Amino acid sequence: MNPAPKRAMWPLYAAGFTTAFGAHGIAANLGGFSADAVTSLLVLGGLLALYDGAEVLLKPVFGTLADRVGGKPVLLGGLLAFAAASALYAVADSPGWLWAARLGQGAAASAFSPAASALVARLNPAAKRGRAFGSYGSYKSIGYTLGPLLGGVLVWAGGLRLLFTVMAVCAVAVALWAALAVPAVPPLPRTRQTVADLARRLSDKSFLGPTAALAGATAALSVGVGFLPVSGAAAGLGTVATGAAVSVLAATAALVQPKAGRALDAGRLSTRAGLVAGLLVTALGLAAAVLPRLVGVVMAAALIGIGTGLITPVGFAALAASTPEERMGQTMGSAELGRELGDAGGPLLVAGVATVSTLAFGYGALAVVLAVGPVLALTRRGTRRR
Repeated sequence: MNPAPKRAMWPLYAAGFTTAFGAHGIAANLGGFSADAVTSLLVLGGLLALYDGAEVLLKPVFGTLADRVGGKPVLLGGLLAFAAASALYAVADSPGWLWAARLGQGAAASAFSPAASALVARLNPAAKRGRAFGSYGSYKSIGYTLGPLLGGVLVWAGGLRLLFTVMAVCAVAVALWAALAVPAVPPLPRTRQTVADLARRLSDKSFLGPTAALAGATAALSVGVGFLPVSGAAAGLGTVATGAAVSVLAATAALVQPKAGRALDAGRLSTRAGLVAGLLVTALGLAAAVLPRLVGVVMAAALIGIGTGLITPVGFAALAASTPEERMGQTMGSAELGRELGDAGGPLLVAGVATVSTLAFGYGALAVVLAVGPVLALTRRGTRRR
């Protein structure tokens, strides 16, 4: 396989940015929007759950569809559907249409996100996939970082309608760019696959290991973004200080991912070492969150960013390496499902433990969960050597 030209990869990176910006740009600003659309915490929770709920249900479906018809049509269709869903609320501007628009955005992101991941894998040879996934994840991290900030500016300037309008324009622009620059990648002939075959492949350790690591990284990232500001406020820090500290998390992840991908491609980093080190560093970051005042928040954000930055490109590259080319979309969609479960499960675990004890114990509980797998792997490896 010849390496994809750089111009073909940039629209895929932009698609990754779009899904991250769409997820966090609106989610971070719904709570501060006090118009008729958001009237209670229950309504807010429902609006936030719609996007993620659609992704959990539909990503494996659209990943499989990308294998059947090709990744590019699913990518373009998802981006245009995202634009249409965003324009829906921008034009209608009513509470009911906000629910429909948010559901539509989540369903559309479920299409173009796994399609983009599958195209990153299909358009790059195995020796270059670490770097490609590192760059793709880096631009998603930039979307997570800038989403709340840019979304807040747009809502301040023109309300939610302006934010949805900008997202619609962004999705259309990326779709046009991808249509011109991304080559068509035709679907490959596939052997018949039964439900038992699928279950066997998704239960294999070559899938479960990287996917579990990706889910753990996403859980820690979600906890860091959601709960580190709470720790900062409890320590008497202002919103600017805590906001800057949390930005360190996403910025660090964005910087580390391309470096980790290049190290993987060059053979300086193995899949096993990258995943184990990433999980241990992430767990250490969660443990650091209990340290007092600003030092604890900043250390936690930096370490979680480093850990998730290691795991993301290594995990996706490992999944691509162990997957038949004709099943790439299905694998990426299923892996994205695992990440979404981590995105929801991490905050639920920390919040549940914190409810009956303290937030420090919540951080500790997730740190233990993330560290158990690497510790067991290292222990088994040491036992085999002896």
